[in-house]
Amino acid sequence: MKLLRNKEVLNSLKFFVLISVIAIIAAWIYDKRLVIAVLCVCLAFCITHFITVWYRYKKITDLSGKINSILHGDEGVSIENCSEGELALLSTEVYKMTVMLREQKSKLMDDKMYLADLLADISHQIRTPLTSINILVSMLSEPDMTYEKREQTVQKLYGLLSRIDWLITALLKLSKLDAGTVRFNREHIAMHDLLDKACMPVRVPIELRGQQLEIESDGELSCDIAWSCEAIGNIVKNCMEHTPEGGKITVVGTHNPLYSEIRISDSGSGIASEDLPHIFERFYKGKDSEDKGGFGIGLALARTIITEQNGTLKAENSPDGGALFTLRFYESTV
Repeated sequence: MKLLRNKEVLNSLKFFVLISVIAIIAAWIYDKRLVIAVLCVCLAFCITHFITVWYRYKKITDLSGKINSILHGDEGVSIENCSEGELALLSTEVYKMTVMLREQKSKLMDDKMYLADLLADISHQIRTPLTSINILVSMLSEPDMTYEKREQTVQKLYGLLSRIDWLITALLKLSKLDAGTVRFNREHIAMHDLLDKACMPVRVPIELRGQQLEIESDGELSCDIAWSCEAIGNIVKNCMEHTPEGGKITVVGTHNPLYSEIRISDSGSGIASEDLPHIFERFYKGKDSEDKGGFGIGLALARTIITEQNGTLKAENSPDGGALFTLRFYESTV
């Protein structure tokens, strides 16, 4: 019998036999007429005990079979148990574990699909400038190319290489943020100093485009200076690319006891209504961005940086026309 192969069951059988023998001997010594009655009682106890043990091990076997089916990928198995008892508690805990495993499996599949889509997007974004670089290099190999044309081609190559370098740097920053390996250090800084430092890299391109940059600020805020400058600079750069020559970009910083707010607006054509829900998605390009030469990753990086610092970033169209980005850094204590 399979049941008797179990060590615990076999030991309990030996124990019951020993107790029964002792009871029968005692009954024989005390009164021989009690032997049959004691024997019947002992048999009844033994049979009842082993029926109970058999039923318990049958439940355990069924539970083990269901767990084995789940481990082999059977999604239709359910081991919920609403009754009470030790086996019911065990079944409930195992059910919780299977639910967690299914959720983790689903999350891993989602991450796998996300990674596959991300790699496809990255390869597409890098392949485009690489194709242009290949064409330009082929043009440089032509012996009859003039010096002026050759110099222009080299400048284009430098520009494409800079774009690839920026893309790789931005992707590395995003991967660090996604992996949770970035530690944000909250430092107090004057609002004007932060905005001036964030806008410094784009001042020259703005001047070359004949645009005007206005910065108004008061108070101070607490944030990670380097990463916040990265986020603000990306937003200002996006406004610059969508503002016509001679346009205006305005950056206004304010502070109150609840949060520090930075409003960045431009005098461009604004954001299309169909683009607003997707503007912070990675590699998303609006219908007016195809000729801007961007990768659609700057705003996604900015939003990740802001949200990781207990902040919010919102995009909308200004009542006066143009795009309006609102950043808020909330105070940790109120």
